Amino acid sequence: MEQSAVRSPATGTRSSASADATQEIGRRIGEVAEPGTVLALVGPLGAGKTQLAKGVARGLGIASVVNSPTFILMNEHVGRLRMYHIDAYRLEDPEDAIAAGLIDERQVDGVTVIEWADRLAGWLPDERLEITIDADPEDADRRILRWRASGDRHTRLADGVLGRS
Repeated sequence: MEQSAVRSPATGTRSSASADATQEIGRRIGEVAEPGTVLALVGPLGAGKTQLAKGVARGLGIASVVNSPTFILMNEHVGRLRMYHIDAYRLEDPEDAIAAGLIDERQVDGVTVIEWADRLAGWLPDERLEITIDADPEDADRRILRWRASGDRHTRLADGVLGRS
């Protein structure tokens, strides 16, 4: 039996000129997201993770207010697909996310957006689109989005919306 080759993750870089532009990138992701999409967002406070999540929600047709669920850990929003918006900032240990039921099988039918995903290292699904957002050192309003996609679905999503650099 022939084994399939393990593909290296796809990567790229994209810039965003403002919070509105970051939301627009998120909207485009939400419009084409498929069931089982996992977005792992990484970056310092104020980088734009929640702005991107708000855009994803808009692209999914979610009308409810989307804020960072820092104190309740996860919000569930209903749109074209359900969006599970997780904030791992306050988690002491990645196992806390599992114990709290933040990552489970119900998310297979929706889109999971995880802020502070680096705090769940080792517990995230192998197939995901990870986006690291940082401020541009030369322009305080501009953000640099570095992405890494694992799996065919997430690679197609990233290539279609974010493009390669």
